[in-house]
Parts: sequence; structure tokens; C-alpha cells
Amino acid sequence: MYTAHPDRYADMPYRRTGRSGLKLPALSLGLWHNFGPDRPVETQRAILRRAFDLGVTHFDLANNYGPPPGAAESALGEALKADFTPYRDELVISTKAGYLMWPGPYGEWGSRKYLLSSLDQSLKRMGLEYVDIFYSHRPDPETPLEETMGALHSAVQQGKALYAGVSNYSPEQTREAARILADLGTPLLIHQPRYSMLDRRPESEGLLDTLDELRVGSIAYSPLEQGLLTARYLDGIPEDSRAASDSPFLNSDAVTEELVGRLRTLNEIAASRGQSLAQMALAWVLREGRVTSALVGASSPEQLADSVSAIRNLHFGADELARIDEVLKR
Repeated sequence: MYTAHPDRYADMPYRRTGRSGLKLPALSLGLWHNFGPDRPVETQRAILRRAFDLGVTHFDLANNYGPPPGAAESALGEALKADFTPYRDELVISTKAGYLMWPGPYGEWGSRKYLLSSLDQSLKRMGLEYVDIFYSHRPDPETPLEETMGALHSAVQQGKALYAGVSNYSPEQTREAARILADLGTPLLIHQPRYSMLDRRPESEGLLDTLDELRVGSIAYSPLEQGLLTARYLDGIPEDSRAASDSPFLNSDAVTEELVGRLRTLNEIAASRGQSLAQMALAWVLREGRVTSALVGASSPEQLADSVSAIRNLHFGADELARIDEVLKR
């Protein structure tokens, strides 16, 4: 029987999510990859246990995470039942709906029918009465935003979710979503954008400014840019890497000599800070406190612990930020 570490809250910083009462750990565990039938069950459970022991109280999912779709939620459901039943009230569990889950016109996007049906399925897979955060995973170009936000509001009103969030929404869409939800009486809690050293669109497109103005939290996904911001690619493309497999999320064409050169320079800056490149990349996303939490994945408990070590140095001097910016602008 698993017993959580008594000092699990000793080191992890927790940041308030926007203007809400909810605090999230600086690093959250994403179950996008590495949770499903193609991975050893004991490894999956060990990652979750290590995360919680290190103060990572937030587990982030979506209905389509796996593979196959739904597998990550089912895996978490088994782990919750086996290990975390006594700790449910210490956990923040989130899920999303928006991408393809089943055939036909009601199996994706942002209709009320799809979102609420998907949430019911997610709760069943995880064996939960509610999730802490339910997201619209992507905006629907054909469904009125009032309907999509109305579905999130209904989920909260029905007690199936405690908070509402959006992901992959533009600044303008986020502003309108927040307005609609506020009128309904369910505040927008959080936005989940893609954000990393190599993808700074939330800055350049004004999303972070919009979230600051609205006092909405943020949680960055892909802060390591599918593994590019780790030591994996400092000498090119390893044979067993994601880029070598030409994954739809990272292909070999993206790993240019120019990029590898920049990664090596960033790695030198990280070493001068006493960090790995991955640890510095996570710390960079969390700099200045504008981002509430950064999502990390893990294929082993050791990899997760290495990522969590980023919290030991979240401060950047002005000269360090200037050097990083210079490298990124090359």
C-alpha cells in the first residue's frame, strides 16, 4: 500500500491561479504520452507516486490522450484507485475535450453535446465524481462560443467540474470566452497555451498580456518543445528519438544545424547556472511569475525528479535573460 511522503510539500512552490483561490504547483505532470497499454503499468504508477511525493499535486489529461484515445484517463483511474484514494482532496485533476474521440458529427470540436458527453466518459474512465478543471481543448470555428462556454458553465453547475479552462485559444477568443463565462457566473480560471523558449507566441501575440489583464492563470504545455530543449539533440538526432521517427509533433527537418548550434549555446548558459538545459528551459518558462505552472511529461520516475529539480533555481539575472534572448534571435 502506497503511503505519500510526509515532506511532499516542503520544497515545491505553489502559485495562485489568476484571481482564484486555487494554487497549482510550479510543475505539473502531463499524461499526454507514456500512459497507456503500451507502457508497463508499474512504471506509470511509479511516476505518479514519485510526482506526488515531490509535491506535484496536479495531473493533467485530455480525453484523447493515450494512445489509444482514453487510455491515459483509464490508466490514471486505475492508479487513483490503487494508490491515491486517501489523497483525492490533495490532488488537482484536469481533463479536456475538443479533439476527435469517436466517429460522426458529435465526436469532436465544441458543441454542448460533445463536451458534456465527453466529460461523462472521462469521469467514468477515471472513476471520479468530478474533475477539478475541465477545458475546451480548442476553439470550434463553427459552434458559437456562447454554446461552448455554456457547456463549461453547465459542467461546473452540475458539480462535474470545479473550474473552467480553455486551451489553444487566441487572445481575442480568450477575452470573449472570459466575458461570456463571467456573464454566466463561472469565471475563466486558466488558459493552457503552448509556450517555450523556442515558441514564444504567447508573448508576441499578446496572450500573456491578455491573461494578466483578465487575471486568468496559465499553464504552459510543451515547455521542452517535444524534447528539443533537452540534452537529447545536442549532437544531432539520436536514432531512438522522437525526431528520428518523424513524429507528427517533431520531425527530423526541424533539427537543423543552426538549431543544434543554438541548443549547444543554451546548454552552456544552463551549465553556468548549475542546471541542465531542460531544467533551465522549465525555469525560463516560469520566470517572472507570469506562468502559473509548466507541464512536464516523464517516461520514468527519475526523469520526473530531474525535471522537478528545476525549482531549485527559478531566478534569472538580467544578463542571463539578455544572453538567452540573443541566442534565440539568431
